[in-house]
Amino acid sequence: MRKTILIISIAFICLNKQAVIAQEVDIYRDSVVQLYGVIMTADSLKAVPFASVVVEKKGRGTITNNDGVFSIAVNKGERITFSSVGFKDRTILIPLKLEGNQYSVIQLLVNDTNFLPATILKPRPTRAQFERDFVNSKIDDDLYETARKNVSMSQKRVILSSLPFDGREAVGASLKQQAAKYYYAGQLAPMNILNPSAWRSFINSWKKGDYKNKK
Repeated sequence: MRKTILIISIAFICLNKQAVIAQEVDIYRDSVVQLYGVIMTADSLKAVPFASVVVEKKGRGTITNNDGVFSIAVNKGERITFSSVGFKDRTILIPLKLEGNQYSVIQLLVNDTNFLPATILKPRPTRAQFERDFVNSKIDDDLYETARKNVSMSQKRVILSSLPFDGREAVGASLKQQAAKYYYAGQLAPMNILNPSAWRSFINSWKKGDYKNKK
């Protein structure tokens, strides 16, 4: 009798758990909305190509095509920001009580006008005068020193070491690591302490000052 009650209890718990999981899946499925539409200019109703469509605080989004059309999966209650260079950002809220799983918008962007101070350009009377003034123009020592430091080899090495890999470099590094791993599979990898090429690279780097402390 006890064994029968235990079996019935376990079966009831399993069925109840499956029902809860199915209910959670249905709730999540009902909250997903396919957001689609077109982004246009407010004054001339022209398509805005390559405009950004970003879900706030989620780190995901998309861009419009050449016709200003976009499509992205979002959740109900999320805020969507539309932005493009030269236009003011616009944000919309996906309704929580939206019926169905599709939501279309025609988003109009307003031009973002930036007023800059007036600049008057006056040409030199003659080419000879321009060449004379250009050659004789004096550059401040601070600016010249800054420019010289920015183009120095040591500064270039520092910048290159701090920049992340782009897509091609990242894929190349990953393929090299995989190739080295497969090449020495089942055996011990060689130690570079006995590799003359590694010693030569180390000595050249040491002579260049790559191992000096950078302040």
